[in-house]
Amino acid sequence: MAILRVGVVGCGLMGSGIAQVCAQKGFPTIIREVSEELLKKGMDRIRAFLQEGVRRGKIAQDEMNRTLGQISGTTAFGDLKDCDLVIEAVVENLDEKRKVFSELDRTCKPEAILASNTSSISLTALAAATRRPERVLGLHFMNPVPIMKLVEIVRPEGTSEATYALARAFAESLGKTVITAKDTPGFIVNLLLVPYLCEAVRALESGLATREDIDTGMELGCGVPMGPLKLLDLVGLDTTLYIADVLFEEFRTPKYAAPPLLRRMVRAGRLGRKSGVGFYEYASR
Repeated sequence: MAILRVGVVGCGLMGSGIAQVCAQKGFPTIIREVSEELLKKGMDRIRAFLQEGVRRGKIAQDEMNRTLGQISGTTAFGDLKDCDLVIEAVVENLDEKRKVFSELDRTCKPEAILASNTSSISLTALAAATRRPERVLGLHFMNPVPIMKLVEIVRPEGTSEATYALARAFAESLGKTVITAKDTPGFIVNLLLVPYLCEAVRALESGLATREDIDTGMELGCGVPMGPLKLLDLVGLDTTLYIADVLFEEFRTPKYAAPPLLRRMVRAGRLGRKSGVGFYEYASR
């Protein structure tokens, strides 16, 4: 089996980025969203990203046109039936993802690989919603997908060697570096990242320093490209809170306990860039 046609479920920040990189590498890609409005918003995000690349001389106009020509959209799961690989990128919620996987299992051809972009949810639990657990795994892209070079493959016990090999070759064909993790909460990246982000919020909450000084301290003192509070705004405070709660439920150690400030901000709708305000304010959503 070869991966020739790709499906993406969800056209939010992550889904649109995944669809873009697949299309840029020549894969016909179809995106499924729940409504035409959300589909248009995601497609507009892809177009804007590519247009900015053209403006800055990063890509040619012809490449932009070819990429957009490889992408189509739909609101029907049935339109994914001919895909060789479908990557789920919906909200970070187990019940919602299980519904998607169950629907994909009914819709997609038996040999299709079903992958999730989840950053924390058990792939074993998602595979259990299908009749093809040997063809289910995690393909965890980093945000922003077109720029970040890493893909974290999450391999449950039931994933076949053939599925893993095919998924790894596909990720590498996108120009990504692959790391592999067992199916445990947080995998590799978030297992280590979430305590760091939570500690930054605690530092701000305790009055240790301003948001700017916390971020600048890590950017210039440790060489990270983006300080922790800026990164939280980019990832989404709600997404980080969900992951922290999953990790705390599993390990019951204080380093994974979500700071009260983070929980209050999510309740207030201060989710970061996606809502226009988080630890920082943004001119437009």
